[in-house]
Amino acid sequence: MLHVFYGDMPEAIFNTAVFFFNSYDDAWIVDDFSRQMIKDVDKSEVMGTGVIDSPVLGKIAPERLSGGVKTLMLVKFMPDMVFNASTCGNNCAKWLLKIAENEDRTVNLRNIMNFGEESFDIHVLNTNQVVHSMRELLPIAIKYV
Repeated sequence: MLHVFYGDMPEAIFNTAVFFFNSYDDAWIVDDFSRQMIKDVDKSEVMGTGVIDSPVLGKIAPERLSGGVKTLMLVKFMPDMVFNASTCGNNCAKWLLKIAENEDRTVNLRNIMNFGEESFDIHVLNTNQVVHSMRELLPIAIKYV
C-alpha cells in the first residue's frame, strides 16, 4: 500500500536528485520496471546502464533523467527510505501506486498529486485514514499542503 504524509516531514529525503546521483545502481536503469517508467514518464528509451535516448535531449546519462523518474526509482529500489515525491508530476502518480501494489511504500508530498479517476488505496499518515478516490483524498490533503 502507498502511505503518504502531506506537508513537512523532516525525516524524508528532500533533494532526490542529489540523493539519486550518489546512490543509484546501474542495475536500476536496465530493470524492466524502470524501463517502462522511463518510457512512460520521460518518453525515453534505455539503451544501456549509462545511456538513455531522450527525444528532447538526445543521448543522456541517467543523472539527466527527470526528477520524477529519479524519485520513482528511489521509491522502488530503496523501500526502507522515505522520499519527497513532490518533484513527481501527475504522470508519476500511477507509478507510485504500481510500486506500492505489492509492497508498502511511504512518500512525502508537499503538493496535491492527482491519482486519477480510478479507485486506489492510499493510507494518509497525517490522519491514519485509507482513502480510495480523489474525492476522499482531496479534502484531507488540502489541510496539510
